[in-house]
Amino acid sequence: MKKKVILISIDGMRPDGLKACGNPYVAELERICSYTYHASSMTPSVTFPCHFSMTHSVTPQRHGILSNTYVPQVRPVEGIFEKIRVSGGVSAMFYGWEPLRDIASPGSLKYATYIDSYTDESVDTLLTDAAEELILARKPDFVFLYLVDTDEKGGHDNGWMSEEYLKRISIAIDNVRRMMERFGEEYSVILMADHGGHDRMHGTELPEDMTIPLFFYGPDFEPGENAEKASLLDIAPTIAAVMGINGDAEWEGRSLINR
Repeated sequence: MKKKVILISIDGMRPDGLKACGNPYVAELERICSYTYHASSMTPSVTFPCHFSMTHSVTPQRHGILSNTYVPQVRPVEGIFEKIRVSGGVSAMFYGWEPLRDIASPGSLKYATYIDSYTDESVDTLLTDAAEELILARKPDFVFLYLVDTDEKGGHDNGWMSEEYLKRISIAIDNVRRMMERFGEEYSVILMADHGGHDRMHGTELPEDMTIPLFFYGPDFEPGENAEKASLLDIAPTIAAVMGINGDAEWEGRSLINR
């Protein structure tokens, strides 16, 4: 592998929520990352279709998953986990929502850790603990860390932009900081959201649901707000470019490397 990558997805994180959460590390992310607060989610702006589009670089209308229930692709497209495996790489996934496991086909993950999102503790912190331990011990080539509390305990339980929602974003960013400071020299890091939300829901084409932040850190990225016109479709091609592996001919997105 040319370079190892950590991808962190903060479920349901709106750009204005990230700016308003009060965590001082947001300013540091703006300083050291290539980023945008105006990237696009997918239609429907729902967790499973969005993450499948993120890993497979095709729209929900192309891969056929239009809800949070997995259905097999009629015209299969290989995703980033599969491309890493056939290139000889090792992937790990840490997630707090069980259905998300199906974004990676059987056999494409070497390591996987699931922690139920309805524990009283911060699932995001527990998942980050597990990811940190595994990276230190095994050094996988690609790590996908999915943080769920912002969506479940923040948005759905209390409302998007509520005090609890902003608190959950801040906790998630604390965990991002930990991963960046611990592994930023060895791994490139991509931070994303799958969708936003409004009231206590998401899934519409409202800007509050469809607009997401993206951050890219590593030697391939020029710091600054320079990743405009990006979408979830660009995540897999960018990871492939950073790692020096081939994508899939069906992928519709583009690499966002800007150095």
